Amino acid sequence: MTLRLVITGTDTGVGKTVFAAALTDALSGYYWKPVQSGLEDEPDSETVRRLGQIAPERILPEAYRLETPVSPHLAARIDGVTILPDKLSPPETNAPLVIEGAGGLMVPLTDQTIFADVFARWRIPVVLCARTELGTINHTLLSLEALRARSISVLGVAFIGDEQAGTQATIASLGQVRVLGRLPRLESLTPDALRQAFRAHFDVDCFREATV
Repeated sequence: MTLRLVITGTDTGVGKTVFAAALTDALSGYYWKPVQSGLEDEPDSETVRRLGQIAPERILPEAYRLETPVSPHLAARIDGVTILPDKLSPPETNAPLVIEGAGGLMVPLTDQTIFADVFARWRIPVVLCARTELGTINHTLLSLEALRARSISVLGVAFIGDEQAGTQATIASLGQVRVLGRLPRLESLTPDALRQAFRAHFDVDCFREATV
């Protein structure tokens, strides 16, 4: 079966889109964002294409593109769109597929469904992106509890930010989770700098070990 991974975060703005770009590049894979809200600025799919230097045909179209830059359930309501979570299914690909959620696990897709519910139905291993800043222990441990409560397989945590060895070790210990690596802050966020940083701080074979 073709490798598939879900990239989610402990919160909005963690940096999971940048991480997804680097991972898609490293795996020579496809990228899919099921729901994009907010199209005025650069959509995440375009960010991944640009930073990961991913061929356009490997950036798969979103199932829902919403204009309003708020939570998907609110954006859909404002835009007059009905999101059908049960109809969301990962596309079939002939190479690894990186799927990026929106915000954190508890972000609502509809008034009755959150992203974690969809991930639980898919049964695809998850990579949890977490900041290294103050507050990350609480947010990361809560996210891990939410994943495990739904029997979602967690491949590991990918930290993003400056080195905080004690914090990272605490999360690994209390969360009983594998630390996949840490993507440092980059003074110049260019495709080359991102590629080099990812390869220096992550072992891509760790991601290829994921099984459904």
